[in-house]
Amino acid sequence: MLLSMTTDYTTSHGCPEPYLRRIAEAGFTHVHWCHQWNTDFLYGRAEIAQIRRWLDAFHLQLLDLHASRGVEKCWVSTREYARLAGVELVSNRIEMTARLGGAVIILHAGAAEGDEHAAYRDALHASLESLAPVAREHGVRIAIENGDFREIRDILTAYPADYLGLCYDSGHGNDGQGLDELEALKDRLISVHLHDNDGVKDLHRIPFYGTVDWPRLAGILAASSYTQCLSSEANMHQMSFTDEAAYLTEAYSKCCTLAEMVEAARQVRYTP
Repeated sequence: MLLSMTTDYTTSHGCPEPYLRRIAEAGFTHVHWCHQWNTDFLYGRAEIAQIRRWLDAFHLQLLDLHASRGVEKCWVSTREYARLAGVELVSNRIEMTARLGGAVIILHAGAAEGDEHAAYRDALHASLESLAPVAREHGVRIAIENGDFREIRDILTAYPADYLGLCYDSGHGNDGQGLDELEALKDRLISVHLHDNDGVKDLHRIPFYGTVDWPRLAGILAASSYTQCLSSEANMHQMSFTDEAAYLTEAYSKCCTLAEMVEAARQVRYTP
C-alpha cells in the first residue's frame, strides 16, 4: 500500500538518514519532507544530492515538502528585506522539491489583524506573484495549509489551480468547522497532513487516537481532487511510545485502515 510518513516524526533537525531508514522499514513508500520546516535553513546542492541518494537507497519517494515560512527570512513579512529573503528561502525549497522528484510544497500563510492586515496581504500577494514563475519553471505547486479559512478562500480565488491549492491538516481542522470548510474547497485539495488530537490542542497523534471524524474525512477525501497517497504528519511527542519502530508500525497500521476507508468511500461513490 502506498503511504507517506513525515520525516520529523521525532525531530525536525539533524541528519535525516536514520529516520528515513526507519520509515522505509515500517513499510511506508513515500515521505513528507518536514525537516527544517520552520527555520531559515537553506539546503545546499550537496545536501539535496545526498538526500536523493538516501531516498533511492531506501526505495522511498518524496510525496511533498513542507516549505519554511522562516524566522528572519519570512515570505509574508511586512519588512521588505525579510520578505525578499523569505522568497529566496521558499524558492530554495521549490528547487529542492523538484530535484527530489516531488511536485508540491506546503506553506503556512498565517494572518494579521487590525492595522497590519492590509500590509500583510500586500506582502503575501507580492511574494506569491514572485514565486509563481519559479514554481512553474520547476513544475511544483504551492499548497496553503489550513489556518484561517477566510484568508485561504481569498488566496485560492486569486490564483489558479495549476499554481496554488489547499493542504488540509486534519489536526488544525479538528475544531468543529474544518470538515465543513474542506467540503467546500475539496476541488482545490492537493496535499494532506493527517493526524489526530483532542479537539483542543494540536497534538499530532496517530489517526484514531483522538476525536477527528475520520469516516467523514475519508468520504470527503474520496470525493476530492486529491489523488496522491495518504500522508501522516503524526509524531511521537504526545504519545506513550518510546520505541520508534513500534511507533512507526502502529502509524503504518492506522494509515492502512484510513486508506481502506477512503478506497471504500470511492467504491461507493462510483458504483452504479
